[in-house]
Amino acid sequence: MHFENVKLIKKANVYDNGKVSSRTFYLGNGERKTLGFMQAGEYSFNTGAAEIMEMLAGEMEALLPGESEYHLYKEGESFSIPANSSFKVKVANYADYCCSYAD
Repeated sequence: MHFENVKLIKKANVYDNGKVSSRTFYLGNGERKTLGFMQAGEYSFNTGAAEIMEMLAGEMEALLPGESEYHLYKEGESFSIPANSSFKVKVANYADYCCSYAD
C-alpha cells in the first residue's frame, strides 16, 4: 500500500489508554483515511461516517451491527461499518489497519 501527495495530521488519535492509536490523513481528492494500530484487548467504537476497515497485518475479530457473532479478519481482508452505528472488536495479539471513510 502506497499513498502520495497526502495531507497528514501529526497528532495521533489515541483511545483506550493508548492501546489503540491512529493517524489521520487526506488524499489529494479530499478522501479521509486513518492508519492505526491496536494492541491486544477488547474495544467498542462508534461511527459517524461509514467506514471500511482493511487489515494490513495481525488480525481481529469484529462484531458488526446487526450480527450476533464475531467474525475473524486477517491481513488482506476488510469489513464495512455503516454510518452512525457501533461495533466491537477483539484483538488477541495486535492489529495494524487502514480505515477509509465515506464522508
